[in-house]
Amino acid sequence: MKPAHPAHPAHPVRTGKRPMPRGWPGAGRGYSTYLQAPAEWRGTTVQVCGLWPFAAGTGSPMVGVPIGRNILSGATLCCDPINWFTRANLISNPSMFVLGRPGLGKSTVVRRMALGLAGYGVQPLVLGDLKPDYRDLIEALGGQVIRLGRGRGHLNVLDPGESRTAAQRLTGKAREAIQADAHGRRHTMVSALISIMRSAPPTDREETILDEALKVLDERSSGTPVLRDLLQVVQDAPDRVRNVALDRGSLDRYRQITEGLEASLIGLVGGGRLGEIFSAQTDNPMRLDRPVVFDVSSIDDSETNLQAAVLLACWSYGFGAVAVSQALADAGLEPRRHYFVILDELWRVLRAGRGLVDRVDALTRLNRQRGVGTAMISHTMSDLLALENSEDRMKAKGFVERSGMVVCGGLPRAEMENLTEVVPMSEEEQNMLIGWQDPPAWDPATGVEVAPPGRGNFLVKVGGRPGIPVHVSLTSVEREINDTNKLWRTDPVLELPPPDPATRVVARAGVDK
Repeated sequence: MKPAHPAHPAHPVRTGKRPMPRGWPGAGRGYSTYLQAPAEWRGTTVQVCGLWPFAAGTGSPMVGVPIGRNILSGATLCCDPINWFTRANLISNPSMFVLGRPGLGKSTVVRRMALGLAGYGVQPLVLGDLKPDYRDLIEALGGQVIRLGRGRGHLNVLDPGESRTAAQRLTGKAREAIQADAHGRRHTMVSALISIMRSAPPTDREETILDEALKVLDERSSGTPVLRDLLQVVQDAPDRVRNVALDRGSLDRYRQITEGLEASLIGLVGGGRLGEIFSAQTDNPMRLDRPVVFDVSSIDDSETNLQAAVLLACWSYGFGAVAVSQALADAGLEPRRHYFVILDELWRVLRAGRGLVDRVDALTRLNRQRGVGTAMISHTMSDLLALENSEDRMKAKGFVERSGMVVCGGLPRAEMENLTEVVPMSEEEQNMLIGWQDPPAWDPATGVEVAPPGRGNFLVKVGGRPGIPVHVSLTSVEREINDTNKLWRTDPVLELPPPDPATRVVARAGVDK
């Protein structure tokens, strides 16, 4: 006789035949209140063919320089402004703006992109390295290092570079365009130096006088002029310069009109606040067939005006050289080259004087048409919004708004309001950036600080799309060229020779016996 079936069969989990999702409940039975996420592994369809198609894909782009792994999914992220513009069509402008507190790896992620783009045939151009962060990388790539500073090198802002030679090789409108571009850049650079000297831009009349004086100077000199030659033209008072100065036929009136301009030019060539860096011929002309870095690390941080002037001069010189290269390529006279231009410490230039935002904007606006990708680096949005003039503040915000991608490291909570006005971010993304800027903890075992929690973590934002959190890990080779704290390394102890036994010196009460 068969036993009667129970009305309600026993539950396999409750009877202990199968565990619950967190284990068997009960004391000593292995139940866990916290369930850790299982380890995730990634592989190609060849490596995990037995699991295909039961594998989850990822949304991280795989076009460009490998940057690191997605913090959320572990997927590899490939990212750089040039490949995302040319190949992936993810951004409409090959530019990038990097924000983050010091010490969290802003320069590291830019170095990784520069190194990867060099493998794609793109030449990195570091137009002003203040720490230096990029010199070792450029040297490892076989590039050119141009050192500038007091007593360490000169950069002639009136040097047209390759423009004069290129103009001789070009004809028609191409020649006129390259000459006009060289003239405009020299005029812009001289005006910018005067703006830094005065902490205010030159007047409209002085701008016109400078423009005409540069034209007269080009007609007079057969070689490469310097600022002292431009000063001489203003002092000589040629008729063409007097006409635009509106001196009404009075030489005394002309002297009065140009007195301020003359004083500023004397300060630039006489070794004033900006030193003698711009007063002589360029010592080491820039080459366009290899990576280049302008090493300005010898300039002390206390000399803010000099740093801003040198950075702006390097930017102008570099973009002018790139314009020449592209003009020759358009005419079929040189191979087409693409460049990745790095503009570090942007805030130093913007704070040097009123009107310098316009100068930077004029230098960087045409990067898409010139075949140039740019990376602008600053600490926070507050650096860009700390300018006195409201118009300058709005234009500085435009640098971030126009960038194809924005890469953010750890930022304080106070920055979120300014940042979200330009880059839309969710609450979770903001909390992620705030958590990355937390200070490091102490390691109780060694008694020293561990790495900050946000070092190497970045959020890549493109327009209104969700951000991609990524962690940048360095290879052993990269660590050798990414040491930004070399000066803090302890040198090995020098082994002194043993003392001569025939010599015995005893110090007592400050007297040697």
